Amino acid sequence: MISDNNPKKKKRRLIGVLGSLLSLAALSYIAISLISGRDMRPSWLMGLFSAREPVEMADEYNFDVGQNRVFANMGGLLAAAGTLGVQVLDIGGGEALRDPFRMSHPSISANNGWAIVFDIGGTTVRSLNGARAVASIETDSAIISASINRNGWFCVCTQGAGGYRGVATVYNNKGNPVYKTSLSSGYILSALLSPDDRSLAVLNLTDDGSRVTFYHGLDSDIADCAFDFPGRLIVDIWYPPDGMLVAISTESLIAVDKNGIGRELYNFFGKRLGSYTFDADFYALHLLDYSIGFRGQLVTLGTDGKLLGEFPTDRGIVSMSSGSGFLAVLRNDGLSFFSAGLEELALSGDRIFASGASRVLALEGGAALAAGDHSAVIYRITTRRES
Repeated sequence: MISDNNPKKKKRRLIGVLGSLLSLAALSYIAISLISGRDMRPSWLMGLFSAREPVEMADEYNFDVGQNRVFANMGGLLAAAGTLGVQVLDIGGGEALRDPFRMSHPSISANNGWAIVFDIGGTTVRSLNGARAVASIETDSAIISASINRNGWFCVCTQGAGGYRGVATVYNNKGNPVYKTSLSSGYILSALLSPDDRSLAVLNLTDDGSRVTFYHGLDSDIADCAFDFPGRLIVDIWYPPDGMLVAISTESLIAVDKNGIGRELYNFFGKRLGSYTFDADFYALHLLDYSIGFRGQLVTLGTDGKLLGEFPTDRGIVSMSSGSGFLAVLRNDGLSFFSAGLEELALSGDRIFASGASRVLALEGGAALAAGDHSAVIYRITTRRES
């Protein structure tokens, strides 16, 4: 056998072999695609022959999920749920996921790239991770509420049976049930799992007022502690990425520690709560005067309860959303952007209002989605100014 030690010939031979293998792989994939009917454009194959360019955010998104649409920001992806199912689009407006199913009262919530889709009063639950459907669940009784934490673990609250007034079930990020607790007194409203997946907070309405019950460790159905709010109504609870649970009532914002001890962050007694939004950086409240019309004010607070800004308003607010350090406010006559200190920010382009918009969703990069059942339009901030 004669050995060929010429480096140039070896290099040419290696290049020829690699070229043949790539051609064979491409032809094999095409043959399999023609037989199976699969998409013939895998991202890894297209990447070999075309340069990658960053995708720009679209100016308008076309969701096709039926009526009663609700939306969620999944961090680079936009999700919409409606009476015909759920759909996820990338920032360029291309469809990344479609899951058709029927819902009467769709709801969706997102956290750190995860989302939970559920039918209030129905039995359908879906969990999503980006453009991937992770879990599909049908509950035994009507759904009251559902939530998902930043790790993809989620809680589903359903109506009780056999004398119970509500059931909270915890699922891990694979959709497997890992914990369940039933309430024999008080009506369950919602439940949240802590960011470390180890503590469940259940909000329920009692004969005396409101209560937040904590179950630590998820190893017993006996509560570890509770925060009671007699004679008053807690509307919602929220777990920040770090820190104590936050509860909002009809007259105050409260931080509750793991031992069930509450501390008032902000009191708005004498005002009527219109709407609110929580974010990792600040909280925003729409407070109305007890008078005719929509006269009131927007208030923003730091996570420690410190007042950041106040802004008077006399127009109806349809929806609010916060994220990336700004607040988007959808009024019945248009959309406005504010900094965390409630300095109004200019919008880019013509201030044309999205027809029929009923919800606003804050996005990354100083943008927000104003959407309804027939349109979903992107608005952007012209100049970002720090407050």
